[in-house]
Amino acid sequence: MPLSNFLKTAMTLPLHTLAMRIAAIAAFGSTLVACGGGGGGSGSNTSLASTSASIPAPAAVATPAPEAAIPASSTDPEAIELTEENTGSNAAPESEPAEAETTVPAIPVPIGTGPVATAPVATVPVGTAPVADVPASGAITAPISGSIPAPMPAAIAPIVPVATPAPSYAVYGPVTDVRLQNTGTAAQANAPVTFGQVFAAGDLQRNEMLVGRLDNGTMVPLQLDVKASHLDGSVRHAVISAILPGLAINETRTMALLKTNAPNDPGSMSPKALLSNGFSASVHATINGVEYRASADDLIKSGRKYNTWLSGAVANEWQVSAPLTSATGVEHPHLTARFAIRWYDSIKKARVDVTLENNWAYEPNPSNITYDAKVVVRGQEMYNKPALTHFHHSRWRKLFWWGQAPQVHVRQNTAYLIASRAVPNFDQSVVTPESALTALMSKWTGSAIEPMGVGLANPYMPSTGGRNDLGIMPGWAATYLLSMDPRAKTVTLGTADLAGSWSAHYRDKNTDRPVSLIDYPYMTVLGTPTDTKNPATKQLEAFPKCMTGASCTSTNVHDSSHQPGFAYLPYLLTGDYYYLEELQFWAMYNVFMSNPGYRQNVKGLVYRDQVRGQAWSLRTLAEAAYITPDNDRLKAHFTGILADNMEWYNNNYTNNTAANVFGVIDHIGAVIYNSKRGIAPWQDDFFTSAIGHAAELGYDGARTFLAWKAKAPVLRMTQMCWIDASLYSMNLRDSETSPLYTTMAQVVEASQSEGFRALACNSSAMASFLKLKVGEMTGYASSVAGYPSNMQPALAYSVDARLPNGAAAWTMFMARTVKPNYGLSPQFAIVPR
Repeated sequence: MPLSNFLKTAMTLPLHTLAMRIAAIAAFGSTLVACGGGGGGSGSNTSLASTSASIPAPAAVATPAPEAAIPASSTDPEAIELTEENTGSNAAPESEPAEAETTVPAIPVPIGTGPVATAPVATVPVGTAPVADVPASGAITAPISGSIPAPMPAAIAPIVPVATPAPSYAVYGPVTDVRLQNTGTAAQANAPVTFGQVFAAGDLQRNEMLVGRLDNGTMVPLQLDVKASHLDGSVRHAVISAILPGLAINETRTMALLKTNAPNDPGSMSPKALLSNGFSASVHATINGVEYRASADDLIKSGRKYNTWLSGAVANEWQVSAPLTSATGVEHPHLTARFAIRWYDSIKKARVDVTLENNWAYEPNPSNITYDAKVVVRGQEMYNKPALTHFHHSRWRKLFWWGQAPQVHVRQNTAYLIASRAVPNFDQSVVTPESALTALMSKWTGSAIEPMGVGLANPYMPSTGGRNDLGIMPGWAATYLLSMDPRAKTVTLGTADLAGSWSAHYRDKNTDRPVSLIDYPYMTVLGTPTDTKNPATKQLEAFPKCMTGASCTSTNVHDSSHQPGFAYLPYLLTGDYYYLEELQFWAMYNVFMSNPGYRQNVKGLVYRDQVRGQAWSLRTLAEAAYITPDNDRLKAHFTGILADNMEWYNNNYTNNTAANVFGVIDHIGAVIYNSKRGIAPWQDDFFTSAIGHAAELGYDGARTFLAWKAKAPVLRMTQMCWIDASLYSMNLRDSETSPLYTTMAQVVEASQSEGFRALACNSSAMASFLKLKVGEMTGYASSVAGYPSNMQPALAYSVDARLPNGAAAWTMFMARTVKPNYGLSPQFAIVPR
């Protein structure tokens, strides 16, 4: 029905009937639309969204009128039947306030999925909640580079859907929830939010969609872009978008994510919609007086190929890219601009994601490039960086808003995230003190957070010693997961942005994706050119050498043995494509950097690396295989490479009758301590935890290997004095050429002094001998990065693997008297499930 006709009809209705009908329609009528077959893009353009859907209503009413109570379906006690009869003329009269809030039957949350808040929560008191994106007078800055007013009125009136007969559909119990916090200094109306959400296997089927319900009863239309699926076909990961009706100053609302069987609206908008609204954005690099530029709006006008990442009635995100070009039409051979424009059509706002890359894998003469950088959005200069030296095979990213930037922080349900098994079982009793958050932000300043900086990471990865950037995820990311504090989010996402600053990013011009071993099985950065000849193609797959006379040195030095897990959690929680590719760049780099013959070419085996290098490479590889979207060709690549690695370990250890009895890694690069007699148990613990993480992600080969591997920390806790189970090195043989020991008694005798062995374990005499407290383990027990801390995740995974004596070993470990304060940095605060 045309809007003009609807208004004429509306004028004939009594005021109370009109008010209730508009409220009901705004909340329910034709607004709950689910997601389905992948939309976006037309013709030759590519859709990156495997499934997309949304609610057709472009925005919810800012201040909704009371809604009618909705009776449960007579055929399904766990459903609410939504029909025109209970969303329109049969709504409760205004004189019955008891019927004002939508009633949803209480549905028990599946066991292990975490708590879901269904009751209103208190707002955050003034002064107690951290505020993001406020002036720099001691306040924090969220990872948004800037925003400019769009050419439109400052306030957009809520759009009321036209009254049409509503189809019958149902809303079911909650899957999980999120908290939405206003971090601004003013009320938020019609605020856009988009976030990533992981789901436990079976919690959300592909034919089930989602709708949001705030704790005040307001229903919020949701758009669901499904990205990855579990083996059973249920949704694993999706990107959720919504327009929030309103948040008062300092207000926090809980939004339950409810399942619905509503129909889908995959969306059909193209990026031409940006042009009709006056959108423009460009990136500029001036080199020796010559300006090179790329313009997103020019690329769209020219009909250049684009990719669709999000598609629906709430949000659309399109990606366009092109080399920077001079005014005379000369393309720069190395510098490429990538734009990801997220458009919220109902409120006419866009998030502008700008990335500048110097990372073509096989473009001749790579080098560092120095230029004056500038980003312009709608004619206004939003970023300027003179004399920026852009390292070879690296990239940098900035975010801006076209229109006022929203000030809404999404606090996801930590318990549910952990229960989904997508992240380790971090100890949820850990409390992050205010001092730790302040310390994180105190480091978030200066050149470290500019392009080619590395944020909170160590620019020289090979540095030794205890560090909070190592583990399944870095300390700052674990802090974000457990606290959901916006300051921890700032440094976690910001450091993931800056992970592009290392020269580990190789993009294939043929596919426009991170380079893959499947396409170039003989490529390497460490082998010699002659090692890279592909017998099938007769071509050398060595990367081009640095341009003669140019610089290819970098202040950022990377390796696999001390490599943080930069991008997995950021992608999981935001759904940002940049983080997906960052994860993929690092995962592929770790498997192609070595000599092709050593890694068995396309198999990408990592067993010849240091034990800790194997650990972090397998961690990143498993995460990339797990979370890469279903329709991304790299998913099969990562899954296959992970399977080949697990097969190698199972063949050489699990299924090898000659394997050592200790559950330790003992092949090349492992037994190198004490004149090649021993191993480093802490590195072995890193490896055990990485395999445990791959196992919890659902990989059968990892589960099989973990059943063999996880006995290593258990034996140290139960068959030697547990006070010294976290020893720095442990001898496995008498000499470099001797066979390995066959009993833990031999290991103890060879690894611990006679004086120590003569004392009763955990006695006062032993504590005095070691100059420690009774019950204090060796190896810096109070440190969050000490050897006992390194051991903790390995022990936790041994319990999860149901290892004999695993639970007893864990109980003994937790009885130690000196423990770290994981609130300062909880990267190793993993406990059994």
